[in-house]
Amino acid sequence: MAGTPWSDAENARIVEDYFAMLRDDLAGRPYSKAAHNRRLQRQIRRGRGAIEYKHQNISAVLKGLGESWIPGYRPAFNFQVSLARAVARRLARHAGDLVPAPAGKPAPGLEAATPLCIEPPPSLRNEPPPDELPQMLELARTFDVAGRAERNRVLGRAGEVRALAHERATLVSAGRRDLAGRVRWVSEEDGDGAGYDIASYAPDGRARLVEVKTTNGWERTPFYLTRNERAVAEESPAEWRLLRLWNFARAPRAFELRPPLDRHVMLIATGFEARFR
Repeated sequence: MAGTPWSDAENARIVEDYFAMLRDDLAGRPYSKAAHNRRLQRQIRRGRGAIEYKHQNISAVLKGLGESWIPGYRPAFNFQVSLARAVARRLARHAGDLVPAPAGKPAPGLEAATPLCIEPPPSLRNEPPPDELPQMLELARTFDVAGRAERNRVLGRAGEVRALAHERATLVSAGRRDLAGRVRWVSEEDGDGAGYDIASYAPDGRARLVEVKTTNGWERTPFYLTRNERAVAEESPAEWRLLRLWNFARAPRAFELRPPLDRHVMLIATGFEARFR
């Protein structure tokens, strides 16, 4: 079997094995990578090194698809398209099984959460993009990663809950409990369509209109922006902020984007509205 392409059956088996480890990893349950490798060697007749490298390939695919991966398997990006399809099929069959994002209502007290650490966005870190970025973006485009994240309402709602707690905790830490009590979860109370999710404040009392975008994957995972969200960003650049939450399933990390958005990201048209003549 050495040196021959992996079959669809082999890819499906090793992907299922990887996901079993990933579920344990995310849940904090102990597991043995060596035991998994030995079992696969018996099942698919591949060597230990080939299996180890294929697990690294799966990490790379999951990274490109905006999902969590096993940190012990460093992403390796020379993977076959057939493997990416196998991972995408596994995600489609078991939507929500991989990383069930926490959901719920905001904590009732203003002291219940700590502020997020807001990091510089990738565009302002003075570091070059990773070499694998073109391959990652092509993978994200092919499998519509941004669209899948946008449709994941459980994850999106959980991100907004965490962002709401962050806004309130930041104001409490700054001694502005009066403003913290006035922060509103607009998308929950009024419905989508305002062009932002949370109406908040800076400690000096200036308004903050916070749009939240959440993924479980890395910080460069693409996301969708609606026409209305972009319009509000352009109309209210001093108030509007995009709060980007990533690595959400493990330990949420965050950065903010301020208008003009094209300073940070490429805005690519993905659809057209068709009107009758």
